[in-house]
Amino acid sequence: MLRGDGLLNHDLLPDEKGPQDQCGVFGVWAPGEEVAKLTYFGLYSLQHRGQESAGIATSDGKKILVYKDMGLVSQVFSESSLESLVGHIAVGHNRYSTTGASSWRNAQPTLGRTASGTVALGHNGNLTNTSDLLELLKVKYPDQTENEITGGNTTDTAVLTALLAGDMDHTLESTALELLPKVKGAFCLVFMDETTLYAARDPQGVRPLVLGRLERGWVVASETAALDIVGASYVREIEPGELIAIDEHGLRSSRFAETKRAGCVFEYVYLARPDTTINGRVVYDARVEMGKTLAKEYPVEADMVIPTPESGTPAAIGYSQESGIPFGHGLVKNAYVGRTFIQPSQTIRQRGIRLKLNPLKEQIKGKRIIVVDDSIVRGNTQRALVAMLREAGALEIHVRISSPPITWPCFYGIDFATRAELIATGLGVEEVRQSIGADSLGYLSKDGMVSSTNQQENQLCTACFTGKYPIELPPEDRLGKNLLEKAPAACEPGPDSELEKIVKAAND
Repeated sequence: MLRGDGLLNHDLLPDEKGPQDQCGVFGVWAPGEEVAKLTYFGLYSLQHRGQESAGIATSDGKKILVYKDMGLVSQVFSESSLESLVGHIAVGHNRYSTTGASSWRNAQPTLGRTASGTVALGHNGNLTNTSDLLELLKVKYPDQTENEITGGNTTDTAVLTALLAGDMDHTLESTALELLPKVKGAFCLVFMDETTLYAARDPQGVRPLVLGRLERGWVVASETAALDIVGASYVREIEPGELIAIDEHGLRSSRFAETKRAGCVFEYVYLARPDTTINGRVVYDARVEMGKTLAKEYPVEADMVIPTPESGTPAAIGYSQESGIPFGHGLVKNAYVGRTFIQPSQTIRQRGIRLKLNPLKEQIKGKRIIVVDDSIVRGNTQRALVAMLREAGALEIHVRISSPPITWPCFYGIDFATRAELIATGLGVEEVRQSIGADSLGYLSKDGMVSSTNQQENQLCTACFTGKYPIELPPEDRLGKNLLEKAPAACEPGPDSELEKIVKAAND
């Protein structure tokens, strides 16, 4: 799991990959400000949304400069690189690869030529009709190959950038208003040309995107926490189906689609920072409420409630408050261990969980423990944690999960395991309990989760829990993380594919 500071809880086990988010985007228009440094700190606060690459583009009104590389924000940028990015407009991006491989060529912002100059674009989300957009590209650039059009970039973002670019008869704004109604899936776009900052959000508003005000300008960001870190005051959400433009004449808004709100409920459960506000609800408060509801739904006699650091902490606090069972820290996390590219030996792999989590034995020994976490994906991490707590002397271990069982994959920007790998797909609650070795297991109900968000269920996407997808899914041959890296022959449709079964089951 991604912590609020960008570290990975499910890196506890080298083979366990929890749900990964898609990206973080940040944009600023502020004459007289050091916009590259503002963007750097904005991206730093959004590091939890993607750790594979980072990039910033700036403009001084005449030319666009871009600096991007693989790695964390703090690894990619230095004082000298930020000082070289001059201007009063900036677009920044943190990447986790949900479409296209994790490589330098796929780092963002992406670039393209427009009628008046250049477009630089950052994208948070995942498109579901990339193949349809590729057909539009072929019409627009009939004499070029896909590789020539996108410069070897294999992301859906590169396709969007190419469609926004190259039109010598229309402005970037008019091109965007024509293109965006044709784009399907989850997308929060922050892009710019030499003079104007733009932001757009899909009609469902799957991912969060907010607008903030500086004394001398404007800020757009994936989360309100990024506004806080740069001293911007919150103004409002970018509305689903809205395109905004900011230039020397001020801010203007256009609608390119009717709002059909279906915000991702998993942002409240886990993805967003706890200090972020989404659609009027503080994420921390939602998670505490989830813990309280979980205590009502699955009470148990115990001596202490402990979280799985850090993602389970707010829900564990809520569980403790509602149950009256003392909250404690039974697990200590090494805050300085992030992602490692050193592959452990088998012996170290078997003991690898201790590198990042270690039990407080004197707190645990002889006690009945309730362990609260936000979700179970494959179950490997919970299995290892339960074994570690028993080794530390816990009498009983009761696992409580502040969301329902995850039984469906996400196609809107969360990189879950495949449906076959999701432990709750093939096993019931009792079987999962036996698999992880806990004395009891309780999942928060869907109704309890939804009510904790203070949102209407019909305005949330709960597809990973229910299989009900609010945005239509295409056949498998036209959807996939590496779609643009497949040879044409590999894109031929196959009968009875997993995705076709998922789509059929969801529609039924």
